[in-house]
Amino acid sequence: MTTALDAMVIAAHPDDAEFGAAGTVARWTREGRIVTYVLATSGERGTSNRRMSLERLAALREDEQRAAAQVLGVKEVVFLRLPDQGLEDTPAFRKQIVRLIRTFRPRCVLTSDPYRRYVWHRDHRILGQVVLDALYPYARDHLAYPDLLGEGLQPHKVREALFWGAEDVNLRQDISDTFALKLQALRCHESQVRELKVPDLEAWLRQRCREMAGLENFELGEAFHRVEIPA
Repeated sequence: MTTALDAMVIAAHPDDAEFGAAGTVARWTREGRIVTYVLATSGERGTSNRRMSLERLAALREDEQRAAAQVLGVKEVVFLRLPDQGLEDTPAFRKQIVRLIRTFRPRCVLTSDPYRRYVWHRDHRILGQVVLDALYPYARDHLAYPDLLGEGLQPHKVREALFWGAEDVNLRQDISDTFALKLQALRCHESQVRELKVPDLEAWLRQRCREMAGLENFELGEAFHRVEIPA
């Protein structure tokens, strides 16, 4: 059965969406919009703790992500449980994303920008490219994966995509009223906040959001590269 969504957030790891788009997500859910999260990996390699196992960290980070989603008003979190630091641009991965897009039928998809230069996690680059390809043309074209038609998953055209972490920013969202929720959601990722070694998380995050607001007439923002999906 398919469900029409306002937005689907597709992230490589738990906490990526909170850094990139949590203020925007919180604003949308306050307005009554329906948002679902998709996590490609469980972030099981994201630690400097030599005593932490892959299995324990995966379970911990999934719990942290569910808690953050609850803070933001996100009703559903889907974990694909692909290998952290091991995402690959494959037909199988792309088909997984197409299946989810056709199942949930979002109007908008948010994910990491695949074209950021230099220091950028490889999983973020791979994920962004796979999602972009899934959006156009694979989710749209009925013969891209004809077997999905037999499952009742009809083609779906996503109208727009927002990419966080972009260098070519063309959209800044006002999160002045939802910054506190972004901060609260980020703090749910306790295992990762410790890794930042930031003495004052709120001050650090507030400065980032001030910078992302740019020259707009609001104090705190999130920055994206927005594209409209061709017909």
